[in-house]
Amino acid sequence: MAKNKVQFQKGYSLIELFKNYGSEEQCSAALFNWKWPHGFQCPDCGSSKYCSLKSRKLYQCNHCHHQTSLTSNTIFASTKLPLQTWFIAIYLITQSKTGLSALALKRQIGVSYNPAWKVKQKIMQVMKERDDTKPLSGIVQLDDVYWGGEQHGGKPGRDSSNKTPFVVAISLTDDGQPLHMNMNVVNGFKTQEIKNWADMHLSDGCTVVSDGLACFRAVTQSHCAHVSLVTGGGASCVEIEAFRWVNTMIGNVKMSLHGAYHSISAEHLPRYLGEFCYRFNRRFNLTELLPRFMSVAVRTPPMPYRLLKMAEPHG
Repeated sequence: MAKNKVQFQKGYSLIELFKNYGSEEQCSAALFNWKWPHGFQCPDCGSSKYCSLKSRKLYQCNHCHHQTSLTSNTIFASTKLPLQTWFIAIYLITQSKTGLSALALKRQIGVSYNPAWKVKQKIMQVMKERDDTKPLSGIVQLDDVYWGGEQHGGKPGRDSSNKTPFVVAISLTDDGQPLHMNMNVVNGFKTQEIKNWADMHLSDGCTVVSDGLACFRAVTQSHCAHVSLVTGGGASCVEIEAFRWVNTMIGNVKMSLHGAYHSISAEHLPRYLGEFCYRFNRRFNLTELLPRFMSVAVRTPPMPYRLLKMAEPHG
């Protein structure tokens, strides 16, 4: 039997990580190149001439004298952690197949829980923001999902206040294999909500295959074709071939989240779903995960703690 090329690819080892980024100097040099791939550029005037203020780890523009740092205006802004700690955390989270909790991360990078939680949330924020800019195309399987259980004494089933609705969509190759995926929390399964989601996450002209839930017809308002298949509900509906991959991904993400995390609050669920999708969408080349992440992280705006702990916007 031929080996699965994705599952058996070489990957990126810890040995390689420490060889390439084993010192603070190596991490700084790499971050400089990701932030300014064509050489230093002053964020104020655009000049390429600068000098280094080594005592304060700042770069000063020779033209306008504006001072900036490697981490300013990036997701790493105001961090007190060494860059090497960040690199290790990013490696662990991007290379993990099932997810890594903040509690597990703190033990791996040697910090207390609160810094580990902030690092985890910021890394997931980069992942979510990046994939939010990449709409799905072609044939897309779509389904509705809920996260969370019923509260004691509360409403049962889908009306439970403890359940968070989200959509799962996965695009397929021409031969029916899974290609890319996104999972997004929505404010209920309503026509306008699905239209808003489709406007952001689907490319014009794609064909959406869904069950008979009425709100999914809204994708046609976003210039997409729609094929509705009435499943009838029950356990047998998950075996329908037209929904094979979306049902597989729903099972995989629930197993991953339940296995890796003790609990996930509804307000932060979008980031955890984004993390799962980010790794899945880049599973074809594990050796490029870290540099691809870093090139985006240095262009992701700062995320201070007051924003991290707020409810993540849907979409």
